[in-house]
Amino acid sequence: MPLEHMQTATVLPVAERRRAGQALRKIVPRSMHGRWTPSPTRRDAVDILIESGRHRIASLLPIRYDRMRASPFGFFRGAAAVMAADLADTPVSGLWVQACGDCHLANFGTFASPEGTPVFDCNDFDETLPAPFEWDVKRLAASFAVDALGRNLGEKTARYLASAMVLAYRKHMLELAVLDPLLAWRSRVDVTQVLEDIGDSKLRARELKRLTEATEAAHKEYPKLVEKRKGRWRIKEKPPLIFPLTGQRDDTHEIVARTAFESYKLSLPEERRILLDRYELMDVAFKVVGVGSVGTFCAIGLYATKDDHALMLQLKEAQASVLADYAGPSLYRNQAQRVVVGQRIMQTVPDLFLGWTQDTGDDQQCYVRHLKDSRLALIGSDLAEGALPYHATLCGVTLARAHARSGDAARIAGYIGSGTAFDTAIASFALAYAAQNQADWRLFVEAVKAGQIEAHGA
Repeated sequence: MPLEHMQTATVLPVAERRRAGQALRKIVPRSMHGRWTPSPTRRDAVDILIESGRHRIASLLPIRYDRMRASPFGFFRGAAAVMAADLADTPVSGLWVQACGDCHLANFGTFASPEGTPVFDCNDFDETLPAPFEWDVKRLAASFAVDALGRNLGEKTARYLASAMVLAYRKHMLELAVLDPLLAWRSRVDVTQVLEDIGDSKLRARELKRLTEATEAAHKEYPKLVEKRKGRWRIKEKPPLIFPLTGQRDDTHEIVARTAFESYKLSLPEERRILLDRYELMDVAFKVVGVGSVGTFCAIGLYATKDDHALMLQLKEAQASVLADYAGPSLYRNQAQRVVVGQRIMQTVPDLFLGWTQDTGDDQQCYVRHLKDSRLALIGSDLAEGALPYHATLCGVTLARAHARSGDAARIAGYIGSGTAFDTAIASFALAYAAQNQADWRLFVEAVKAGQIEAHGA
């Protein structure tokens, strides 16, 4: 991973690093980030999607495309490769961070820390790679604009939400820039505290109740996903999104999954392997996930003890980041290791079971993580229904914290400043790109109708 591209904190004082960030405005004025005009040589979005689909499981692509044609936001979620190419044609500040790479409002959520405390954070790192910090900011801002317009809230609200996200990002980056590095590194978004700060008393009470219920449910060991049959724990079949790999006539995929889960242990610190070895891998199943991930090999493994304590891990295939052609390839030859390292850098609370497969003879590179509880993940993100500006602020704060862990918060803070120039520019870009996304989505829908792309539901 090209760490030399990320300007981490140096021995220079904060004030000097901040002035260095301010000096960059003369080279790339902040107003330049507000522009979006398609390049005359811009590739057709449908062509990019078809090309990226060649490396995926062909039989699952119609499900992916069906989810993308459902709405402009559904298309946006699956079109990270399209926007990566577009961002490469925009002005670059020169300030690099460990970027999410697919930064949109649906890729943030709540999960439980190892201590059981709910925290809000980025939760998707398939495309992570060092890149200019503003690429993540622009994609996240555009996602709020696309979502707002899809809800028929109008351009004024779309601009406001994008601006609110950037405002939160900018203010939090200014705060992080002057903190003791250790305090900044440890900072996290405590969901309980966040919900208690909601001004609307009814919304606050509703969300705190949902958080309590979801947290309690998350401790009940996956009742909706597992069952005991003939004395052995099994993953419940939910075709065509979850189907068993154990006991099938063709056991190729089962062998691949079980081998991957076994080889992944080698990437874990020894104390984590000791913990995992207290469970036995009982069952494996294929799982169709997300929008962007549909078409990649994804499996879940059910582990259990002799006393019926359950643990579920998720195995996901990793491919080259969509940013690689524009920000440079990862120094990690194993793409799964790239994802794991990126997640460890960006997330405050580490996943105890995060690791990657070590089989050098297999070109299917996978990473493994603790399977998150979907009910808990919706806490915070579901606020978008009742408090969109609040959700935008939450995501902005979280992204700033994630960027500050790898980049130089003082330089970034110096560049974006204490005024609203950067906010205004990014909000303008978000609206302009939302219009571009709308146009691309329409072309995509027409391509489906014309039979160029096959799309059908699961």
